[in-house]
Amino acid sequence: MTHTDPCSPPPEHEPKPGWHQSLSDGAAGLALLHITYAQTGVGDWATAHRWVTAMTRDPVAAHPDACLFHGAPAVAFVLRTAGQPSYAAALAAIDDHIAKLTRHRLDQAHDRIERGLLPELREFDLINGLTGIGAYLLQTDNTELLRDVLAYLVRLTEPLRVDGQTLPGWWTGNAPADRPDPRWPGGHANLGLAHGIAGPLALLATAVIHGVTVSDHAEAIDHFDAALGRWRCGTRTRPWWPGTITPAEWRTGDVAQPGPQRPSWCYGTPGLARARQLAGLALSNPQRQHRAETVLARSVSDEAQLALLHDDSLCHGWAGFVHTTARMAAAGPDSELAALLPGLRARWEQRRLGVSDRNGMLEGTAGIALTRHTPDVGKLPTTRWDACLLLAPADTSNHRTRKESDDQHDQH
Repeated sequence: MTHTDPCSPPPEHEPKPGWHQSLSDGAAGLALLHITYAQTGVGDWATAHRWVTAMTRDPVAAHPDACLFHGAPAVAFVLRTAGQPSYAAALAAIDDHIAKLTRHRLDQAHDRIERGLLPELREFDLINGLTGIGAYLLQTDNTELLRDVLAYLVRLTEPLRVDGQTLPGWWTGNAPADRPDPRWPGGHANLGLAHGIAGPLALLATAVIHGVTVSDHAEAIDHFDAALGRWRCGTRTRPWWPGTITPAEWRTGDVAQPGPQRPSWCYGTPGLARARQLAGLALSNPQRQHRAETVLARSVSDEAQLALLHDDSLCHGWAGFVHTTARMAAAGPDSELAALLPGLRARWEQRRLGVSDRNGMLEGTAGIALTRHTPDVGKLPTTRWDACLLLAPADTSNHRTRKESDDQHDQH
């Protein structure tokens, strides 16, 4: 296909099916970029609107497989981030469809649990699953539906008995690509932020910060955080996590991976450290927060880990590492990360790996451009585009209203 420069006008023809409503590699992600440009004064709203028009050229997909990064939730996230009154009517209609598909997906998930079956990653993860839909609902006033998603994530902490083995409720029988694979007999436990348990942990923690809680909420945060703590590897000065755990590793407690993988947002130490930092913030545990920030600081200072970054992308390259570090530093302005961030930014700019031949948000030039528009530590964010990555600073402006609403809900 022909790739589109982020600053060029939308193409007249769809490069591939579903491209327009894709937040990860299509027009939705590019619309988000141009909305950010307009909000920060770098661009204009006319250009942003052209990309929004391209995003909504076809009927918005609201089928059960729609997720935060494709279809109705992706489109709604972009429109809500724009905050333009002219999009309100369309957004309200899409939100109705999102509510219906979310209810359907929740019903399927609870039925699967009742039958004692293992989940697919796409049931619960951030990219394709209910964690991603929950991340969108956190931006809305639909607290009741958000609470139902959170209650489902809490239920994921309940163990399952499968073929004589007791496994965590978030173990999957699939390979990391979320399909059965003979090379992954027995499946795996996924730890990453994009497809694993760090995503539910980050959402549950962020919901607490926003004042939305459900029964056993804190216990679920502790469960997921403890699971990540169990599988932390390396030394005090060079800690790291594997992205996945095999059945053999689960039984023995020993990780076969010899050393750290690339420090990426999606699977690596940055994403997992951010989830654990949010857990510390949510539970008002400064020690837990500090440990998470220190782990990432060690990655920033580790030349061997930096050498594993082979592209500039937001998902698994330099942009994601820099952006996650920036958001974590902003949450802990007195941490070591705040001091390390300028040098990390400069290091990235000095060794930029060239212009990507992809234009999407997760793996292309749009995500790189969005990262370069992240405010420095100590400045208020002008946009919350990275809420879809569970990286955005917490917006607690409606904390009291939501908490009071939740308390009243519990009384009934």
